[in-house]
Amino acid sequence: MQNIVPMTRPILELRPGQHLTLTPQLQQSIRLLQLSSLELEAEISQALAENPLLEREEDPGREAEAASERESSVSDDEPAAERETPVDEMPGSGGVYPDEDAGPPETARPDTLREHLLEQLGLTRASERDAALAALLIDELDENGYLGSPLEEILGWLPAELGTDLDELRAALSLLQSFDPPGIGARDMAECLLLQLRQPDPERLPEAADPAVLACARRICAGHLALLATGNLSRLGAAAGCDEATARAAHALILRLEPRPGRAWTVPAADYAVPDVIVRKTRSGWQATLNSAAVPRLQINGLYAQLLGNQKASAHAGLQAQLQQAKWMIRNVEQRFDTILRVAQAIVDRQAAFFSQGPAAMRPLILKDIAGELGLHESTISRATTQKYMLTPFGTLELKRFFGTGVATDGGDATSATAVQTFIRQMVAEENRAKPLSDSQITQKLADQGIVIARRTVAKYREALRIAPAAVRKAQALVR
Repeated sequence: MQNIVPMTRPILELRPGQHLTLTPQLQQSIRLLQLSSLELEAEISQALAENPLLEREEDPGREAEAASERESSVSDDEPAAERETPVDEMPGSGGVYPDEDAGPPETARPDTLREHLLEQLGLTRASERDAALAALLIDELDENGYLGSPLEEILGWLPAELGTDLDELRAALSLLQSFDPPGIGARDMAECLLLQLRQPDPERLPEAADPAVLACARRICAGHLALLATGNLSRLGAAAGCDEATARAAHALILRLEPRPGRAWTVPAADYAVPDVIVRKTRSGWQATLNSAAVPRLQINGLYAQLLGNQKASAHAGLQAQLQQAKWMIRNVEQRFDTILRVAQAIVDRQAAFFSQGPAAMRPLILKDIAGELGLHESTISRATTQKYMLTPFGTLELKRFFGTGVATDGGDATSATAVQTFIRQMVAEENRAKPLSDSQITQKLADQGIVIARRTVAKYREALRIAPAAVRKAQALVR
């Protein structure tokens, strides 16, 4: 018999429920909140370029200054000598806002490392083929002057019809490594140091005048750099086959070498951050305020808005959409900084002791504490504190720095991990260099101050602070 399967009928059913819909406006608000100041500026610049209804709000102070200058320039009743602006009031005369162009003219931009090497290559008698291979290797150098790729890999990039072999690349590399600065074109640290010891300058490296010291330094660079880092000269001398005095002189010689030959041509990155929030001491306590220099001022283009207001919405649907996007951008930027300020003030209230006493007074704080106080989600607090900076009496710090787990004390209170790290850094800075503190001794000193933590926790904090173990610190002190 054939089984008959009953057919099911589709049924429509209504069920009430709630769900969150991420509208474009909400998505933009979330994205703007997690951006850093530089990323926000790039986002706004792109919006200004794409949306003609969005523009920057002019500074009223500058407009008033410009208006006064225009009035003085058209006042022809006064003599020309009296109409001139006094020297001490002119822009660039050292006032509140000095003119950047008032200083001496900029010097010529120095050659790049690539240009410096290509100039030397042009002075050699290398054949056209060898010069082309050397120029190829120059393009493969990183900012430190090291060859970024193995020769075998570079050979694989070259077209087969050129017929280039590995020996030709080695010859081109040897030519490159003969250029200034010494150590250029090395493939690792050992080769970089050995290249500098190949024909050392006795005036710059006086220790190299002793053949025994030079030979010992070469052996150390060739195979004992890891042991060199420990600073144990007795073991280093035994491994390199020289006495301790020679090893000490070889160590001093190696310290004079340049581990990054391209350093002189490297443009340093800006080592500063623009604070989003500034904390000041007031009569009522520490108060957080927004840094006006970091807050972009946006507005709707008045002319376009007036024209659109007099027209039907259907006639200019595209411009109406851009008008709405401009309003969203202005509102979301304002909401971003309002959220950052609220979070920053909550942090200041919780960490008031830090602003008065320093990092040692940092208290335990987690994202959940601020989220509960402000009625926001923890993810919102995380976005509002990542790559956002606060100017404090102890420097410009990222808002994330104020959060940390708690460490129990004998008094039943808790201190933050940041405070414990501050104590450890201070203890190591004040220790006897000849008898550095071990992790166990640091643990005991912390216990004497009422901070009870395990020795392995001290070791973890010490490594996070990039402080070497006691044995290494002692060996380094003996070397110095």
